[in-house]
Amino acid sequence: MNIGIHAKGAFKYERTGVDEYVYQLIKHFGMLDESRQHSFLLYTPSFKDTLFLPSNFLVRRFYSPFFWTKIMLSIKMLFDAPDVLFMAENFLPFFYPHHTVATIHGLEFEYCPEAYTPSQLAYLRKGTRRVVRCAKKIIVPTNTGKENLIKFYKADPSKVVVIHHGVNPQVAYHRQYPPVDEQYILFVGKLEKKKNVRNIVRAFAVLKEKHNIPHKLILVGSPGFGYHEILKEIENTEYKTDIVLTGYISQEEKESFFKYADVFVFPSLYEGFGMPILEAQLRQVPVVTSHVPNIMEVAGEGAIFVDPQSIEALTDAILSVVSDDAVRTALITKGVENARKYSWFKCAKETLETLIT
Repeated sequence: MNIGIHAKGAFKYERTGVDEYVYQLIKHFGMLDESRQHSFLLYTPSFKDTLFLPSNFLVRRFYSPFFWTKIMLSIKMLFDAPDVLFMAENFLPFFYPHHTVATIHGLEFEYCPEAYTPSQLAYLRKGTRRVVRCAKKIIVPTNTGKENLIKFYKADPSKVVVIHHGVNPQVAYHRQYPPVDEQYILFVGKLEKKKNVRNIVRAFAVLKEKHNIPHKLILVGSPGFGYHEILKEIENTEYKTDIVLTGYISQEEKESFFKYADVFVFPSLYEGFGMPILEAQLRQVPVVTSHVPNIMEVAGEGAIFVDPQSIEALTDAILSVVSDDAVRTALITKGVENARKYSWFKCAKETLETLIT
């Protein structure tokens, strides 16, 4: 079978979210024995040799300065369609084969519409409706995600398949010493409104002022929607010199930040999955995150869950982790046990089965 994949994100050097998902899937497809009987066509506008793949994986590069999915991929599908097309996000080209499978990672835009511009919101909703209507099968990463897709978009339950994402394994890191020569609280993710980073900054200020913790706050990630509000919040706190913004960093650099963190804080307002939670758990970092169904499903028992809108709850949870060794030990043990349930091999195997049936 010829399997076409919208692989644009897999060839980026700065991968986040959906990009990392499609990168890991393609990488692990190449490691599966059952993949050898199929040909994989990787459609992308630009090719950077970040993947080492078997000979049955063929890169199909065609460039367009704009509307690559809508125009160039559509033309390819019209005149030279594969047996099945896999879209790793909730959008379809204008033309697509009858056997098209898409992944809808989450419906953050329905739960946090204020975190999007009106045009973004309209675009996401239109794209999701079209996927629900036209795709032969839809992959979602959680059971909660399936329930939400049925609730908001009346999706046919029989064609929605739940396949959990994996967790990135530990890799060697470059730095031999802590990235900050002090104790610190860590956040990893896009610095945007829906990640609730402003409340992290506010809780940190309370911890410094009322509890005199010695920690710094490290915010790892590239800017997103609402970044200026986060910068304003940081500028207005008297503890701004204790807050470090790294911007985007590589997976190897990220390892060193995880390695020395006292606590990982991820109070997102909504997540489709939340891969950084599992990365922290696997690296034996205690996790404080949101009391949100999708997140709770992914994090299992290996986290403290709080109301993300409550500064007091967030503050108390972080304080309990940094000040109580028993709490830390319990979270680390349960977190590692939970993270080991997730595998990119398992995700790739189940995804391939969904594509070919």
